[in-house]
Amino acid sequence: MHRRLIAPGALAASLLLAIPASAADYTPGAPGIGDPYYPAYGNGGYDVSHYDLRLQYQPATDELQGTATVLATTTQDLSRFDLDFLLDVSEVRVNGAKASFTTSAQHELEITPAAPLPKGTPVTVVVRYSGVPSTKSAYGFSTWHRTPDGAVAADEPESAWWWFPSNDHPSDKATYDVSVAVPDGTQAISNGTLQSTSSRLGWTRYNWRSNKPQATYLATLAIGKFDITTGKTSDGVPVVNAYSRDLGDNDGAARASVERTGEIVDWLTGYFGPYPFSSVGGYVPNTTTGYALETQTRVYYSPRQFANGSNTSVVVHELAHQWYGDDVSLKGWKDIWINEGFARYAQWLWSEHEGEGTAQELADYVYASHPADDAFWTVAPGDPGPDNQFDIAVYDRGALAVQALRNEVGDDTFFAILKGWPREHAYGNASVGDFQKYAEKVSGKSLATLFDTWLFKPSKPAAPAARGVSIAVAPATPGAPAQPRSWKKIAATDSVHSG
Repeated sequence: MHRRLIAPGALAASLLLAIPASAADYTPGAPGIGDPYYPAYGNGGYDVSHYDLRLQYQPATDELQGTATVLATTTQDLSRFDLDFLLDVSEVRVNGAKASFTTSAQHELEITPAAPLPKGTPVTVVVRYSGVPSTKSAYGFSTWHRTPDGAVAADEPESAWWWFPSNDHPSDKATYDVSVAVPDGTQAISNGTLQSTSSRLGWTRYNWRSNKPQATYLATLAIGKFDITTGKTSDGVPVVNAYSRDLGDNDGAARASVERTGEIVDWLTGYFGPYPFSSVGGYVPNTTTGYALETQTRVYYSPRQFANGSNTSVVVHELAHQWYGDDVSLKGWKDIWINEGFARYAQWLWSEHEGEGTAQELADYVYASHPADDAFWTVAPGDPGPDNQFDIAVYDRGALAVQALRNEVGDDTFFAILKGWPREHAYGNASVGDFQKYAEKVSGKSLATLFDTWLFKPSKPAAPAARGVSIAVAPATPGAPAQPRSWKKIAATDSVHSG
């Protein structure tokens, strides 16, 4: 061992380094987290670990009152910071002291603490607020959906602004406690497990907990009058489903689909590994929207998903997201293929399971159905751009890419990748590039050309490339591959993420 002698001047310099930065050295957190698709979404300067939301909602008037307690840690020397929020704020406290606040841009709540916050500081932010969510909009739209007996918060890529202040980007995941008081006879449904209920003076309070990291857009709130069913998967995971009492003609088909949640979770575990959360289920409120959404542990389904009868395919899609999208979330919104390509492919696997067409037959049909000059091929699922984030190509061409990978590496390796990926990045975030590296590690093959061809080139893969991964090359003619029996059911879910 060598001892290093420190000269007095050097000792003085080292002591200076330990002196806290002056106020002039502190800077505001960025008003956006840096996602090129949505530059104003999320915020810089801190990382959230937990949201505690204590709410009261009056369905008759759509009035929401709340106190949000946000636990975070600073990631820089912070003079002020933003939360994404739209409702009216009456008070903000940071680590117990009153903080000043103002609003800016479309949905920014700017908070200036009484004293600047050094990097690495644990921070408790308390925001008291109220408002009528249905009267608020940003960028010309609202994601707060009124129903005849209440309201629903469920949308992508944003919905939190209308009901709680947050760092609204999937890269900052957190755990949640959501406590909601509603008039007796009305119910409040959220993610995770129902910890307790209590009634007092005409109000009933529901306390929900999500104990695994959850992206803000996956947090949901449904208030209304529901018929609630419960059960368990074969592995003992609690299943909680809920149906608005006024679904009308769609009620039977909705139940015939969503009540198979436990069965479908059991089936998916065979491909993706153990279910990653403490509960599972779905809810069907009486909304006029046309989409479904993989809200974590408690999937949102529009009644329109069941207008033509039962639809287990959409249930498969949204439950597959619990692994691909919820457990492993995207790093940036350009990585949407990680979510949608695999959820669509799960529908293809379900088709195989039901004997209604193999994944290969579905891939051949999709490939042949889109001629080379179809705009379908101009969308790159690996980075589709914000305007095409939920384009059908992200789903169907995205699933084609998954099938191409399966054929390239072989079934044994492919299914090892499919199951290993959620374990590799459990409760975290990952990119398309991360998935390629993982697939290459497991397969021992270079996959750059395959990923570039099927995910990034704005053109239809040529016949040699298609043949190389066993995908048909016939044009869309009477001699093209026959339409698999499952196709109409799968196509009926094309609106899952569009209004």
